[in-house]
Amino acid sequence: MTEQASAAPLLELKNIETHYGPVMAIRGVSLSVPAGQVVAVLGANGAGKTTVLKTISGAMDPQKGSVAFRGQNISGWAPDRVARLGVGHVPEGREVFPFLTVEENLRMGAYSRKDAGVKDDLELVYGYFPSLAERRGLAAGFLSGGQQQMLAVGRALMLRPALMLLDEPSLGLSPRLTHDIAEIIARLNAEQGVTLLLVEQNAKMALDLADYGYVMELGRVVMEDTAARLKDATDIKEFYLGMKDEGVRGRRRWKARKTWR
Repeated sequence: MTEQASAAPLLELKNIETHYGPVMAIRGVSLSVPAGQVVAVLGANGAGKTTVLKTISGAMDPQKGSVAFRGQNISGWAPDRVARLGVGHVPEGREVFPFLTVEENLRMGAYSRKDAGVKDDLELVYGYFPSLAERRGLAAGFLSGGQQQMLAVGRALMLRPALMLLDEPSLGLSPRLTHDIAEIIARLNAEQGVTLLLVEQNAKMALDLADYGYVMELGRVVMEDTAARLKDATDIKEFYLGMKDEGVRGRRRWKARKTWR
């Protein structure tokens, strides 16, 4: 894996705080995503991972801190404006348009583009996802969960993104489909040069794909390192890779071992 410091950041968050009403969802989060890399954000439900992605894409505004994309502060920008910069967001739960066809959903991903390459990019997406090509005229609501996830990724790819934000792409999928989605994500990075910020509870999948990783707990980053070193960290093995059961004693040991405050 590549050291994160070896590449210039495409995306950089500094001391971000974002609230749901009076509740602070993320607390002083800072992270960096170098161009061309895959960066993973791990954490349990409620850790603030989804809020980080929503803050980047403009779906939520930060109360403090800055979000910089290619060196430009985009904090508080509207989602459509962020998307036009080349930031594609694949939200948790897919959020496809159920009454539109597969192809109409894909074309929605290219709504902000003015170039003549949309047709070619449709064929590119169909090349990555042959099952979508076979169902291009079918309403998206009739797709399986795995096919809807493929459609959501393909829709984001139609933006021709420099950065793709992926929120729990394996959620609700079988091990086989999770493997297939992971393979496509790796290919998009290697073949299309798409930089990826991947939020996942499936730590094994995420760290197998990633160059670098962050661990979040209760709205803040509590650990970061290369993906290779995170996979070897005792805490990660126990509590994210499932090498030991997390009983009461396990949680106490986790708390006792924390090196952060």
